[in-house]
Amino acid sequence: MKIMFTPQLRADALSLSLDGDVLTVNGTAYDFGPLAEGGTLPREAVGCPLLASDVTRVGGHIMLALILPHGSDAPEAARFPQPITVTQTGPIPLPVTYAEEAPE
Repeated sequence: MKIMFTPQLRADALSLSLDGDVLTVNGTAYDFGPLAEGGTLPREAVGCPLLASDVTRVGGHIMLALILPHGSDAPEAARFPQPITVTQTGPIPLPVTYAEEAPE
């Protein structure tokens, strides 16, 4: 799965995990398994409030963009996040989005 991020100053949180073609966003599972190669699922059809794009499957990879909420004091990695490719099942690590989360 290839995930791009759209950073946005807002107070929500984001937690992600992956299990095959099932992406769990803040505790809600979204199954993209039925999406065929070359297919597109419109953002509105998914019903995920943090989804920032349509969902496509290209070259066997599901591709989508998610809003990455961050605070006003967010580190550069949260304000200018790099896309990630996720291949393993489990929690997906995200950039630190609030200064108080940074390790001391």
